[in-house]
Amino acid sequence: MARFQVIKEVCTDHETVKPLLEKEVPEFKHVKEGDWTLCLQWGRYFYDDGNVDEGYRFVWRRPNKTLQAARGQARLPSLKVAELLIQAAREAGWGGYVTQ
Repeated sequence: MARFQVIKEVCTDHETVKPLLEKEVPEFKHVKEGDWTLCLQWGRYFYDDGNVDEGYRFVWRRPNKTLQAARGQARLPSLKVAELLIQAAREAGWGGYVTQ
């Protein structure tokens, strides 16, 4: 089991991502206010044995702002949506982090 600390995040409802999604992936329905959002996060994993790792993850956020617990898996609706989130992270300056 691991706990995750979010350090950086970009989501499909972000002001720079949402217009690109509407233009480039119009069939993607998760861009309306109050709907589920897909997020790309950079953060730290804290494990029960005391080890700590850093890394990226995709995770869904519900309309009530809680995260969808999915045992480390998040369904990606298309690679284009994932690419747009990755592009936004790179443009924000944290999309090139590499773990040890």
